[in-house]
Amino acid sequence: MFKKALAAAILLGCGLAHAFMPSNGTWVVTSELNGKPGRGLAIDAQNGNLVMQMYAYERTGEPSFYLTTGALSNNRFSAPLIRYKGGRYLGSGPMSGTEDRNMGQVSMRFTSGVSGFITLPGEQEVAISRFNFGYPAVASSLRGIWTMTSIGSEGLQTLGVELTRQTSATSNGNGLMTSGDGLFGCEHQIRGPMAGETLCVWINGSGQVQRSYRFVYSVNDGEGTSSTYGNRPNQRLVVKRLTTPQDVGTGIVYENSAPAEPVYTALHEHIENLSFNAAPLPTEQE
Repeated sequence: MFKKALAAAILLGCGLAHAFMPSNGTWVVTSELNGKPGRGLAIDAQNGNLVMQMYAYERTGEPSFYLTTGALSNNRFSAPLIRYKGGRYLGSGPMSGTEDRNMGQVSMRFTSGVSGFITLPGEQEVAISRFNFGYPAVASSLRGIWTMTSIGSEGLQTLGVELTRQTSATSNGNGLMTSGDGLFGCEHQIRGPMAGETLCVWINGSGQVQRSYRFVYSVNDGEGTSSTYGNRPNQRLVVKRLTTPQDVGTGIVYENSAPAEPVYTALHEHIENLSFNAAPLPTEQE
């Protein structure tokens, strides 16, 4: 049933939105992602401002630390790249790092929330990408609790779902992960017009599609479109992973540990007192 629903949902899709912010986290120079120590970028974008920390090496092989900050506008960024020195090292007392040298201008342009290009001082432009080392595009990585929120002509539509069961693959995917009742399922698309995206379908008990969701995600966040049958336009979709496949929360508060067992202090004390102070039970002879 899900295979038919997924096939039908493909007909509902359209291109994904092009408005985005770079995903916060570890980025890499894509061509240098070869399993060997290389240069890395820590990017954090908040409310139109971007901070990038970069670790690299000097000609002597010594590691170096760089920092740049500035405004992010129209998916583009340009600011001086500053090298620092004299900061605290392992085992040292308090020390304050200071600016050592302005290395020149660094420029970035982002082509999606997880990809783009960077031009470092003295170098040609190279591709960069968000480093996703924890979630390969396989069915098991979809296990966990997700929320899917869309907004558009149908108003605000929000759905929370827990994906717990892995089933066989469709023709263009590599394995469905479904809810326990079998009414909601998601699958990575590895071929066809949606290759590289994730497609989800929500059906009713009769097997009819209630809503479809298609998106691209990185680690815990995704964006795309959501739609129903008919002539209604697609809604803008935001996806959030709330728990990992191991049921560990990805946010600020939720955690996987069970509630602490209550400590029955009063019961404990009463039982203990009675056991110490009770007289022996009377025997039949008494």
